[in-house]
Amino acid sequence: MSEQGQTSGHPMHDQGSDRWSAEFWDDRYRSKPALWSGNANAVVMTETADLPAGRALDVGCGEGGDALWLAGRGWQVLGIDVSQVALERARGHADVAGPEISGRTAWEWRDLLSWTPPAASFDLVSVPFLHLPSALRVPVYAGLAAAVAPGGTLLVVAHHPSDIGVVPRPPEPDLFFTEEDLVAELDDGWEVVTCEARSRAGIHPDGYDVTLHDTVLRAVRRPTR
Repeated sequence: MSEQGQTSGHPMHDQGSDRWSAEFWDDRYRSKPALWSGNANAVVMTETADLPAGRALDVGCGEGGDALWLAGRGWQVLGIDVSQVALERARGHADVAGPEISGRTAWEWRDLLSWTPPAASFDLVSVPFLHLPSALRVPVYAGLAAAVAPGGTLLVVAHHPSDIGVVPRPPEPDLFFTEEDLVAELDDGWEVVTCEARSRAGIHPDGYDVTLHDTVLRAVRRPTR
């Protein structure tokens, strides 16, 4: 997912299928001409605005909103996703944006349940709304954290557990985690810059206003001495 999480129609609501497979997500993207708005995630914009451009990994890049925004700020971005349909759309959006943007972006099919990015390879690893059962999430997130180079940034944005009951969310608490959960999974080689449940306005599917919270973690890998 490459932007602020939706309050309805969330893919985690779908039951009876492998919600993390390529087939599931290809079908999901084919269901609409555009699954997301195309805008970058607000937290990604806020938390990376002061970072010097470098090499970024956009995890679950979807149709490319975050990656294109980062490329527009000078980053060299690798967008990865389990859906080829999403990657084709992202590549198309990059081509439309022109050679300056398309030249700073690359798109690769990757299944994080069987692939781990190369260690210490990225100045930014951005992980927006990647929800997995904890038995899968912990090793996947550890691999993503290991991909951050010394001095680089790990940024995670997710639906906060407190949103359950505020808007429709799957009745599966194991899919959700707090910023403190993430910090506890990091070793002492990190400096935590942002660690909060960040509020934002949302709209319930029934039409009334709600306040939602996102789990936000921004951490910097300490330089190697």
